[in-house]
Formats: sequence, structure tokens, C-alpha cells
Amino acid sequence: MTHDRSSAAQGRRPATAAVAERAPADAKGSINLRIETRTRQLIDEAAAVLGKTRTEFMIDSARAQAIDVLLDQRLFVLEPERYDAFVQALDHPPAPGPKLRALLRRIPAWA
Repeated sequence: MTHDRSSAAQGRRPATAAVAERAPADAKGSINLRIETRTRQLIDEAAAVLGKTRTEFMIDSARAQAIDVLLDQRLFVLEPERYDAFVQALDHPPAPGPKLRALLRRIPAWA
């Protein structure tokens, strides 16, 4: 199944990459949700099937979905002239500088 996720198709400007600094591994926060009873029961049943708590199930599910959403941003559509410029830039990249080297050393938020 093909999805057109171009910025023009969605009426938005292209997304830009942002790298957030990671919080310490032991830092925790909370999220409070109001959900319908039937939805909560569904989540509880699914969590029980996997031998997880509701919290574990919801965190794992939300984390997996967040990773999918972020990784799915790799498809984009360009006009022919911009595509040619993009391919040219891919074929002839600049030499890596200190900022690129620092970026490549960072641990992704989902790791």
C-alpha cells in the first residue's frame, strides 16, 4: 500500500529534523489520560494477554507508534527540478564537518 506523504499533499511545510537532548535514564514523568471504560477494558485485556501491566502495555505501544511515526517521515515528493538538485546533492555530498560528526555520535531518542 502506497501512501503519499508529501508536504504538498498534506498542506504543510516539509518537516525538519530536530534532535532533542535525552533526559537521564532514571528521570520519570507522568501522563494522565481520561479514556472510556470500554477502551480501558480493551487495553487491560490486551496487556493481560501479553503478561504486562496496563502501564507497560501503554508505554510499549505508544513508544512503538512514536518510532514508526518518526521513521515514516523519510518519504517525500519533490518537483522534477528539485528532485534533480536533491539527487545531485546525494551524488556529491560535502565533506563531513564537526557538526555532522557530533550528530552521528548521538544516541537516537528511541534507542
